[in-house]
Amino acid sequence: MSEFSYFQARGWIEVIVGSMFSGKTEELIRRLRRAEFARLPIQVFKPVIDDRYSISEVTSHNKTSIQSKPLQSAEQIWEYLSPETKVVGIDEGQFFDDALVQVAQDLADRGLRVIIAGLDTDWQAKPFGPIPTLMAIAESVTKQHAVCVVCGNTASRTQRTAGGTGQVQVGALDTYEARCREHFKPMIDKPHSSLVP
Repeated sequence: MSEFSYFQARGWIEVIVGSMFSGKTEELIRRLRRAEFARLPIQVFKPVIDDRYSISEVTSHNKTSIQSKPLQSAEQIWEYLSPETKVVGIDEGQFFDDALVQVAQDLADRGLRVIIAGLDTDWQAKPFGPIPTLMAIAESVTKQHAVCVVCGNTASRTQRTAGGTGQVQVGALDTYEARCREHFKPMIDKPHSSLVP
């Protein structure tokens, strides 16, 4: 039995992480579309707090989207999970509480492929929600990178440019930028308007 067919029989967890604007949601949607092409029944979930582009769709910053079910908590997945589902996609996993870890484990133990996208660190470069634990238990972890808006190099940090000081503030270009390690500041910083050539 190949490694891939073993995971197919047993289920597994994939985690897609990175800073904002690194293409995490785009990659999640790509994998879910491939599963659909393979005629695998999918279901997609997201936290209700993420209503930036759509209430009922997971939507990337590039406006690629897929239908989803917004949830108050990860444990609500059990209320909506169809018996036919083979692949579960979860976007913005950092906004769920730590129960997401056990839900993902239980889904995988039932033989499902679980794909979770989320920020691995917050705007102060601190581990964010259940994502670090999910990275530790996942069979596959993909780290996406963005482009630093200051210098154009590879960005791995999310810079907050507006808003309050709490860990959670839903936003997009109006509130955050991608920055490299050199240009990242663990505080609210004025926005940098364009790439430097």
